[in-house]
Amino acid sequence: MKYFFSLVLLVYSVSIIAQDSIWIKSHYYKSERYITMRDGIRLFTSMYIPKDSTEKHPILLTRTPYSCAPYGENNWRPWWNRFQREYFKDGYIMVIQDMRGRYMSEGEFHIIPPYIKNKRSKSDIDEASDAYDAIDWLVKNVPGNNGKVGVVGISYPGFSATEASLSSHPALIAVSTQAPTTDAFMGDDVHHNGAFFLQDTYGFLVEFGIGKPRKGPTPENAVGIPPFTADAYDFYLRMGALSNMTKIVEENNIQIWGEIMQHPDYDSWWKAHNSRSGLYNVKPAMMEVGGLFDAEDCFGAWNVFKAIEKQSPITSNRLVIGPWFHGQWAGPDGTHLGNVRFGSNTSVWFQQKREIPFFNYYLKGEGNLDSIPKATVFFTGENKWHEFNVWPPQNVQFTNLYLLADNQLGFVNARSMTDHDEYVSDPAKPVPYTQGIHEDRTREYMVDDQRFAANRPDVLVYKTDILKEDITIAGPLTAQLKVSISTTDADFVVKLIDVFPDNFGYEADSNGQKPAYIMNGYQMLVRGDIMRGRYRNSFEKPEAFVPGQISDVKFTMNDVAHTFKKGHRIMVQIQSSWFPLVDRNPQKMVDIYTCSDLDFQKATIKIYHDPANASFLVLPVLH
Repeated sequence: MKYFFSLVLLVYSVSIIAQDSIWIKSHYYKSERYITMRDGIRLFTSMYIPKDSTEKHPILLTRTPYSCAPYGENNWRPWWNRFQREYFKDGYIMVIQDMRGRYMSEGEFHIIPPYIKNKRSKSDIDEASDAYDAIDWLVKNVPGNNGKVGVVGISYPGFSATEASLSSHPALIAVSTQAPTTDAFMGDDVHHNGAFFLQDTYGFLVEFGIGKPRKGPTPENAVGIPPFTADAYDFYLRMGALSNMTKIVEENNIQIWGEIMQHPDYDSWWKAHNSRSGLYNVKPAMMEVGGLFDAEDCFGAWNVFKAIEKQSPITSNRLVIGPWFHGQWAGPDGTHLGNVRFGSNTSVWFQQKREIPFFNYYLKGEGNLDSIPKATVFFTGENKWHEFNVWPPQNVQFTNLYLLADNQLGFVNARSMTDHDEYVSDPAKPVPYTQGIHEDRTREYMVDDQRFAANRPDVLVYKTDILKEDITIAGPLTAQLKVSISTTDADFVVKLIDVFPDNFGYEADSNGQKPAYIMNGYQMLVRGDIMRGRYRNSFEKPEAFVPGQISDVKFTMNDVAHTFKKGHRIMVQIQSSWFPLVDRNPQKMVDIYTCSDLDFQKATIKIYHDPANASFLVLPVLH
């Protein structure tokens, strides 16, 4: 019987989508135009415009490097399959533009181009100026518009939305920058705390063909370089040092990879590409959106929000963070990620309660924002939305969680003189970031079961006793380690984990199905990140370790919103590789971007936890 009802629901859903498709096509028409920028370059733009002329309509713009296809005024995007169909029903003019140098637009594409604050001539162009020129043309030329424009985008289009907010065009009223690429050395796709995110960067630039020169506008993307095996761990291990990959990339003329390889440290080049640097005097209303478990750009939403709060305090600024993978909030299903369930459809809730009301208020003058606070954040574990008038919350107490002897964790510093634990980090056998065989970087690794890693001799494991009460953390997570190594460099991966009870299990879903994966004792990754040890004192000036000498390694991870429930345990794992998510550190003070396979060596890593040399995590405990 349950399968019959599922079939009925499917047929009903298909029928609704078909009705929406007919309605949209009968009430809208599509127009394609080239919009000329101030330097003469023309950007290809697709517009879906209401036929209704009885009222004026707002414009919602997305600028993307991923194509506004399908091309041709008779070829439509399947908006009726997405929640954006609600914007059509509300009479929005929906606009998508190919960014400079991408697909059907003219010009050259430069990844995350720096913002030019003081533009002196028509040749001073950036994504903010392109956004200004696009908006200016739209409000002057699209029939029936009401003179109000919003910009929205996810990931790289989220970066372009951030830059649009700096355009200062008077018609730009509201911007939602979602999972925006923000600072590619500190915390986005390319690096975390100086450690090179190999699989994402190589996959995006090389396998996907981003940055490959082209002869001119084209509806086709560049052809990338496919891996020679679908086993990513084996593929990258056999590729060896980054210098081996650079040779392959140079042969295929992918220039952006070469630019990255020329800047191993946080120099002026990287700082110029940090989009937070321009976030002063932001004029439109802002809503930053991101996922707690966004493998690509978890850093961006948190830190754009914080930068605007600090640097542009008069801006109307809001934050929404849910339990999502990259872009999951724009999809139909926000009930779970991997094996972890969230108790409700968080994506649909966001669409109906946050994004659409935000744009309707600013662009149509409908409703009010009384129900949208400064910060709306979903807490996993508890599986509830919380609202705050400031983030991190005011009632947070930063509390040390200490590594102790005998693999214990506790909120009281060590009393035992047992001074350290140690492991051997071998670049020839790096710790995988997830279990199983995968071709692409998985999005589920952000909540994956960590039992596979806990069993390795090169991973240290510490855990609390069974919790007697709930512990909720809300805000940035900081690791402070006392370490020594036998070589001159190493990486440090710290993972905060929620250990489920031995008898834990989810109830059956609406179809009566229970998860196939055994959740008894599940070790859910709550937050994990990496620090390249050479940057422990300065990201601008790397510093070698003195072998055998105790050093401080301190770094802050992305914010956390999680409740460790009574009956669970808190676990911390520490390791020195996370492969092939992150490239292997040769564990030698050399330029990692140019070194050879011969430079890789084993290192003995010691993590100290005696009274004089405490190692701990600083938890933002919510009271």
